[in-house]
Amino acid sequence: MMSVPTDDAQDRHEVVAAVDRRGFASLRLAATPRDERYGIGRGLRKKVSRETLGTWEHSPLRADPVAQIIASHEGRVERLIPVRVGRMAASPYAFLRGAAAIHAADFAALPASGIQPVICGDAHLGNFGFYASPERDLVFDLNDFDEAHPGAWEWDLRRLVASVWVAGRQNGASEQDCAQAVTRCVASYREHLAHLAEQPLLARSFERLDLERLQESASRKSVRREFEQAARRARRRTSDRALPRFTRELGGTRRIVEEPPLITRPDPQQYERLAVALDQYLQTLPSHWARILGGYRLVDVAHKVVGVGSVGLRAYIALCEGSSPDDVVFLQLKQARRSVIAPYVHGDDAWHAHQGNRVVEYQQALQTVSDPLLGWTTVEDRQYYVRQFRDMKGAIVLDGIDAAALEDYAAVCGLLLAKGHARTSGASMIAGYCGGSDKLDRAMCRFARDYADQTERDHAALLAAVRAGVLPCEEGG
Repeated sequence: MMSVPTDDAQDRHEVVAAVDRRGFASLRLAATPRDERYGIGRGLRKKVSRETLGTWEHSPLRADPVAQIIASHEGRVERLIPVRVGRMAASPYAFLRGAAAIHAADFAALPASGIQPVICGDAHLGNFGFYASPERDLVFDLNDFDEAHPGAWEWDLRRLVASVWVAGRQNGASEQDCAQAVTRCVASYREHLAHLAEQPLLARSFERLDLERLQESASRKSVRREFEQAARRARRRTSDRALPRFTRELGGTRRIVEEPPLITRPDPQQYERLAVALDQYLQTLPSHWARILGGYRLVDVAHKVVGVGSVGLRAYIALCEGSSPDDVVFLQLKQARRSVIAPYVHGDDAWHAHQGNRVVEYQQALQTVSDPLLGWTTVEDRQYYVRQFRDMKGAIVLDGIDAAALEDYAAVCGLLLAKGHARTSGASMIAGYCGGSDKLDRAMCRFARDYADQTERDHAALLAAVRAGVLPCEEGG
């Protein structure tokens, strides 16, 4: 999980080796003492100071963002590329949501401590939200893991604070308000990580944020109101409530309603391939859940466009019916490709034989509790992960959120990011590196402001490419 810092690492901005893929493979091996791990973290400041993490300068050698977007369209459904561009063009924050690959390339060239736990890889404000635990309790956590992979913890924190500043500007917050929100976010990350690093490994693995604790963490009524409204919306997002929204009865059988280009029906050959793949998916579930889900019958499948960065990748919803017409479950199959983080961690050779399996493994690593129906499968040569669709999922609506609410929400997201990182590897080292002062907070404020400027420039470049006809764009998709 760690190595001794190397003398020649400073030039590569890597001072602790990547996560050991073997993990803790034996109970006969002693763990490195916590105090020693703290010491390693503190020592890393001599190689990469906390102040240098605030550095962002626009380089003329930086890859053109439009060219990167075009490159990311390779392998996507061509007819959906204008929809993706249209969603990214909507605002700088929408652009940021779809720019994980651009951020990965940028962040890989920046100073970093070298400590590499499992990271989300796409930790912006919109990728935290509600979902149902296996016990049907409503929990709040990271909820998007398409890019999850071992990597630098700073990459997640950088993407998060940049999203805070961009969202704040978009909602009319002052630069001082944005700085205060980022400061709260980073302080929350740093302080909660230090708290968890002192806990036994099992204790930190049980750490979770349910609705009651989420409300207690919010200091302002406006934020508590946002959480309550999001929770109410989430509780309504269940499979049975989705029936009238997504289906209608035809000839005595439920069918998913088409809404081209966002919801379309696969041809009969593809439908059969998906049905076979869902049977194979059952084999990836724990035996209890495979037995339960095996009591359902596949009724219909449709292709459904989701997200921003994911638009153009294959994503399907499958309607399954149990012993009565009102006993239903919607499953979602979502195409999984290699994480945008991976090339910068271990080069061209993939660590993971199945990218859907990767998503499931790291989702379960980062979340305290996860969807019990998480699994994976393959359709032709494409890899997918499978999860419940409409499983009480819900998010905070960021449009129009005021500065005070943004500050509280950013602090919650910082806390949850710390929890995710502490569940995997390196919590004591990261805590030792971050320390108890506000040096990291101030550095990340500088970075977030400057990278928000960069995001706005990149968004403007996208709009210019659309106007010039370089990129196809369909607004309102």
